[in-house]
Amino acid sequence: MAQKGSKEKQNTYMIYDDHTIGTVQIADEVIATIAALAATEIEGVACLGGGITHAKASRAGARALSRGVRIELQEKVIRVQIIIIMRFGYNIPDTTRKVQEKIKSTLETMTGFEVADVDVSVADVQVDK
Repeated sequence: MAQKGSKEKQNTYMIYDDHTIGTVQIADEVIATIAALAATEIEGVACLGGGITHAKASRAGARALSRGVRIELQEKVIRVQIIIIMRFGYNIPDTTRKVQEKIKSTLETMTGFEVADVDVSVADVQVDK
């Protein structure tokens, strides 16, 4: 799976093609951003592996938010790898399962593509002050 950085060329994928109106395409970075936003909505997720929280996302921009996410898309099937930082005191298996479900349902709803895998890595635990 390739992570797309700011200096790399973005891949785009056709979501819709109606020859009478036109086409709709989505960049892989947009898919990664959607996945990241979905993950940060889950209680118990402090931030993504890059240190970006849901609150910081609007100020930092999409490129910063998608840094902790890798996506692969083939034949309209998405595979996601995401790194998260958990909040101390939350059940890791329950929280990561919720992250997987939220990312899967959000991506499928927003893109129309199938999500085959959502692999979650917990990189650290954050203790709130």
